[in-house]
Amino acid sequence: QVQVVESGGGLVLAGGSLRLSCAASGRTWSLYAMGWFRQAPGNEREFVAVITLSGGRTYYADSVKGRFTISRDNAKNTVYLQMNSLKPEDTAVYYCAADRSPFLVTDAPRPSKYDYWGKGTQVTVSS
Repeated sequence: QVQVVESGGGLVLAGGSLRLSCAASGRTWSLYAMGWFRQAPGNEREFVAVITLSGGRTYYADSVKGRFTISRDNAKNTVYLQMNSLKPEDTAVYYCAADRSPFLVTDAPRPSKYDYWGKGTQVTVSS
């Protein structure tokens, strides 16, 4: 129905920047929001940021607020995550997620609320 594919991961020094991309295909008109989660080895999946596709409303985890920016290009069916001032603790596999239905801000960090997931892209921040 909907496929999402992440790209843009890599290895950077602490303080550096990366921009991740998530391209959606299929029934993209059915999507309400797209966001990013991350998961480090041994940890549970952690919410990073989400954006509504129609209005561009954003919500960020406290750990990345002020450093990361989520944006969208609806013409390209693509969502971006600009990551600045990267820290070693940002090291993780970053997953793109898409959801079909509106939800409360309080529900945004819950992985179970998202309908489609990418396979992830590795981000490594070296100190």
